[in-house]
Amino acid sequence: MLYSNTSALTARQVGDWLQDNGRFIVVDARSAAAFAEGFIPGSLFIGQGEHFVEWAVNLLDTDKKIILVTPPGKEEACSGLLEHAGFKANVAGYLEGGFEAWKEAGKAIDMIIDVDAGELAMDIPFDDNLVVVDVRHPVEYAEGHVQNALNIPLAELKDPLNMAQFDERDNLYLHSAKGYRSVIAASLLKLQGYNNLRNIAGGWEIIKHTKGIPIVKEAGALN
Repeated sequence: MLYSNTSALTARQVGDWLQDNGRFIVVDARSAAAFAEGFIPGSLFIGQGEHFVEWAVNLLDTDKKIILVTPPGKEEACSGLLEHAGFKANVAGYLEGGFEAWKEAGKAIDMIIDVDAGELAMDIPFDDNLVVVDVRHPVEYAEGHVQNALNIPLAELKDPLNMAQFDERDNLYLHSAKGYRSVIAASLLKLQGYNNLRNIAGGWEIIKHTKGIPIVKEAGALN
């Protein structure tokens, strides 16, 4: 079968293609907030913006065909960004009508639970299985982080050895600087079957100002 990177696909076509033994992956380029509220199961979130190409290069496999889910009218722009990232031959098409068309077709959806930093503060003292996963860069982590947080930079999260650190009993609380990278991380973990997770809305920018969350700095970053 021939594919074109400008092909408009129906929800039924997308559903059928996703049954093709893992040959296809959905890349959802909507906003982080829209993605968290609902997405096609098995989607990888890479929100359209200045870092789209960077994360496409870091996270996408060259052996998979890509189905795009975009904001209305952004299909060609997102396809062009993927071409720029070196995935011209991988783009199979886009979901016509976007995620709304998928919902209207009665297809299954998944979602990510967003919590605020205040909820994290309340849960830390009482949840022995709570694990804070900080997906920022090490230098960001060193400048300040939640005490005992596990630092796995987003670019390294795909590594099976890093994934293996999580136990099925863990309650994962993910965060990045402001929330973009942590939603990508949540989608990656969902792809690997981790569903017991929450995204901390607003990320570190909110966490660091929230009472009740113990914050530490690495020794080399102390003023």
